[in-house]
Amino acid sequence: MPIVSANGIEVAYDDRGNKNDPVILLIMGLATQMIAWPEAFCDGLVASGFRVIRFDNRDVGLSTKFDAAPAIDLAAIFQDAIAGRKLNVPYDLTDMARDTIGLMDSLSIPKAHMVGASMGGMIAQNLAGRHPDRVQSLVSIMSSSGDPGLPPGKPEAMAAIMQPRPDNTDRESAIQRGMKILQIVGSPGFPSSEAEMRAKVGAAFDRSYYPAGVGRQFAAIMADGSRVALLKNISVPTLVLHGADDPLVPVEAGKHTAAQISGSKLTVIPGMGHDIPIGLIPVLVEAIAAHCETADKRLNAAS
Repeated sequence: MPIVSANGIEVAYDDRGNKNDPVILLIMGLATQMIAWPEAFCDGLVASGFRVIRFDNRDVGLSTKFDAAPAIDLAAIFQDAIAGRKLNVPYDLTDMARDTIGLMDSLSIPKAHMVGASMGGMIAQNLAGRHPDRVQSLVSIMSSSGDPGLPPGKPEAMAAIMQPRPDNTDRESAIQRGMKILQIVGSPGFPSSEAEMRAKVGAAFDRSYYPAGVGRQFAAIMADGSRVALLKNISVPTLVLHGADDPLVPVEAGKHTAAQISGSKLTVIPGMGHDIPIGLIPVLVEAIAAHCETADKRLNAAS
């Protein structure tokens, strides 16, 4: 797995497809490694004519871990956020957006289609709003505008992701916990088998199990707050994809995101939850590839 220096940290990435094809940059969500973008999904986009790059965000996978940062007290973070106090966090989503720009610089990529899932969608929104010259188009998947008035996730989904993680000596407990999360937040219309979930969670554990990074990434989300004003400034072609049955980030969050971005397209997918199941890959690949192709044609015609 190649690793490059980007924005002062080391970023692990995967790069596939023709180097001369338009670039799709995949940005993953909270506490989730780049391998959560399924191989078939990545290869489907490559087959559609794109160079596809996925990478590990800071504090997850094989990218730089912030071991020296102070421990995060999530309860205190919540209280400060509710009270409107400034949050003292090691980094925020704008820093993570700069990591993405740094990766592009290291790979000599001037512009890319930004495709982000969940927290990755928030990072992609930051990129489109703050670095529009580097963004060909935006795809925000199962993400949110961060507006405080939006409904929260279902209690069982929130409780599942907030539950303390086992330490790295207990592989089976970590796998059982990960499978429970997938069962709760997954797509009811596209269910994954127990074997599929075990394989996915086991591969992530064996590659890099790092519970300490979860709190810092979650704090970065909280510190970012509402992106409504930022979204209103986004002018790149935008597609918002959201599951009708997402228990973690309710569909209202996707609808609100799309409503803030002028000219954006919203696609709500029945039966989709908060994951990328095998059965949904053809649907997602077709929607994303079509959006990126249309954006490329529009921009090429204007140039």
